[in-house]
This record gives sequence, C-alpha cells and structure tokens, in this order.
Amino acid sequence: MILNKKLVKVVFVIQLAFLPCSILGQNKIVDTSIHKLVQEQTNLIFDSLVKIRRDLHMYPELAEQEKRTSKTIALYLKSLGLEVHTHIGGYGVVGILRTNKKGKRIAWRTDIDALESNHPDVVNFLSKNKGLRHICGHDVHTTIALGMAKVLTSLKDSLTGTVYFIFQPAEENWVGAKAMIDDGLLNFIDPEEIYALHIAPMSEGIISTKSRNPYADYKGIEITLKNTEEKDTLINYTKELLLNLQNIAADSKFWDNRNLLDPNIGLGSPNTIFKDYVTVNPKITVKETGNEISIKAYLSAEKDTQLELTLRQIKEKFQNSEYATQYIDSKFYYETALVLNDEKLTSATLSAISDIYGNENVLPLYGAIPDGRGDDFAFFQREIPGVYFLLGASDFEKGIVSMPHSPSFGVDENCIKSGVNFFSSMILERLKY
Repeated sequence: MILNKKLVKVVFVIQLAFLPCSILGQNKIVDTSIHKLVQEQTNLIFDSLVKIRRDLHMYPELAEQEKRTSKTIALYLKSLGLEVHTHIGGYGVVGILRTNKKGKRIAWRTDIDALESNHPDVVNFLSKNKGLRHICGHDVHTTIALGMAKVLTSLKDSLTGTVYFIFQPAEENWVGAKAMIDDGLLNFIDPEEIYALHIAPMSEGIISTKSRNPYADYKGIEITLKNTEEKDTLINYTKELLLNLQNIAADSKFWDNRNLLDPNIGLGSPNTIFKDYVTVNPKITVKETGNEISIKAYLSAEKDTQLELTLRQIKEKFQNSEYATQYIDSKFYYETALVLNDEKLTSATLSAISDIYGNENVLPLYGAIPDGRGDDFAFFQREIPGVYFLLGASDFEKGIVSMPHSPSFGVDENCIKSGVNFFSSMILERLKY
C-alpha cells in the first residue's frame, strides 16, 4: 500500500504522540540558535549540493573502482581546509575537522560506490558510464556528507572536539569497511561514536531507526549427517524440521514489501507484522560427499539473538530424535555482518533530532526489515559504538519512490537538505556530551 506524503506524516505524528518522553527527549532543553545557523548554511549551499549529487550520479563507479568519485570528494574536503587522507582501503577518503579544542570525537561514515544496471534512468541527468547507475542512493549519501562537512566547518569556532568524515568505497560487495580498517584507518582516527545513513522508501523529511538491528539477521545454516541407508527419510526429516522453524504463513501480508510502510501493520507501527518472525528460504540444498550428507538453508529472524537460539534448538531436536546417531553437526556457514545500533546512542540521537526538528520527522522502527538487506557499516560498529539511520527520499505524489536497488529508484532531492540539517545538528548535540 503506497500512501501520499501528507497521510504518512499524519499517521506517524499520531503514533509518536503515544511514545514515552524518554524516547523523544521531551525533557531536554535544546539551544536552537546554533541549529538555526545550520539550517541557514544548508539553505545557502543547497543548490551547489544538488549540482554535486547530479555530477556524481552522471559518473557512477563500481565497488573498488571509485577513482573519479574519490578525487571529487578529496578536492571538496581540501577546499574546506580539512585534513584529508586518501587511498585508504582502496579509494577511501577521510576528512578531519579539528577544532583544536578539547571535546568528543565523532565519526560520520558514507558509502560512495554504484551498481551495475541497464535499466533506463528516471532522471534527465543520465549516467554517462554505460551499464552503471546509482540505484542505491550512494550519490546522495556522499553529497549529504559533503554538505555536513561544509556546514560544520562553517561553524568551527562554535564547536569543540573532532569530527571525522569517512567516505567508504566498496559497500555493495561488502569489502570497503573491512578494507579501510585493515589498512590502518583506526590508527590515525580514534572516534568515540560513529554514525551513518541509508536512503529508504519513506517520505522525504522522515528519518527512522531502532536500537539493536534495523535489518533482519540473515544466516546460512548447514546440517551435517551420516550417509546411511535411511538417508531419504533422514533428509525429509531435516527439511521438515527446517521448514517448520518458519512462523510466517505463506499467504501473510508479510511477504509484500509494500506493507513495510503501511501505517497499521508496517515497520512504523507498534502493531507491526514485521517483528518476532523467523523465515526459511524453501530452496534447501542437499549434497552427498562420501559418508556424509550436507543440508543447507537460509534463515532470517527479526531478533538478533534468535538464530543462535534456533541453532541450539536444532541440535537438541536431533539429539532427542530417532536420528540422534546419524546427526554429526550443525553450524552457520554464512553470516551477514549485522548492523547493531547502540541502544543509548539510538535513544539520544533520535531525541536530539526530534527536539530540534519535530516529532513528525522522526519515526522509530518497531520491527526489522526482512528482505536480506544489510550494510558493511556493521564492521565499523564492531569497533566503535554507533547508529545507522534510514532517511526517507520518496515523493509518492510525484511517483518518486526511493526503494534501493529497484530499477525505478529515484529520490526527492530535498532529502539532501533534510539529511544535512538533521545530522549536522545531531553531531553538534553529540559534541556537547
């Protein structure tokens, strides 16, 4: 179900009205003067940021090939007078804003690569690199981060501490974050907190996230069994055991991604159907190797601890079954790096943005996105506590739907302004504590 922007916002405001003050930060007093300066600066540079975004969009580059994009970023950061480091983990770039005053160290990470796509673009500033498009929004992510660097640099005299702007290559193939870390990134920057965003198909002007995992946990499980004369019965038992782990009916509205934004059952509703779920991909593979049988399946779960519990339950079921002597082992052979938001920082940052820009722009998630998506920002979160946000960029009335990786992916460019405002202000607030 696709709703227009006004209706979506009205529903979200109603939902937010019933949230406790500890989530929305109603007990805080925020000095709004500096945030008005943020908005003024953002308005001044908005047109120039749109030009940057369109330039990046016209020259997309695949993961590990972001040479031009990297150069564009570095030149912009240098023009701001920032300390700039290049070629980190490939084409990674880091800009450092030092206030030379004691304070916190905050990092903002953005991804810069594009994807292969032969589908026609939905804008008139078409990609000039054949077969490549920014259909995941990384051109917008990069532009917002550059805008934040510009705005915060303009307010440097009012800041304390240090802000690191990390422009990460190769997110789409899950290589870039780990490559930057392995290349010594954390030897010359030392952030106490780290943040990132991703475009999402919500209305422009809305941000969303939740503590712990905004994406479902997604793992591949392998069960190893003895290859015996009873193998057919054993294989059928195992397949049935795996399929019975799923607690979502085949005809459930859960399977229609359009319902992710439904105001009654979507992710933004306390009554969401996208929580407490376990799903099993029905394509279960069986392979015989000598004296053993390997059975593999993909599972997903809303809670980040559920699949570990499920693995233990599988072992117990086998050990208590008539097939106990044929059971050898079960383990995860594939795991995504799960984005795990720090609970305290999630609450604090949503509160700050809500206090400054209004409750109607902040949507807490009540479930996890179920379609196997993820982000290698998770590798940074393993080293540094942080929060990953979703930023709406759709204008449903104009037919602009910012569903990442979809052929018709598009963005309302006003999301650049919203992103720069929201997250520049958020960093300003975090530097205070």
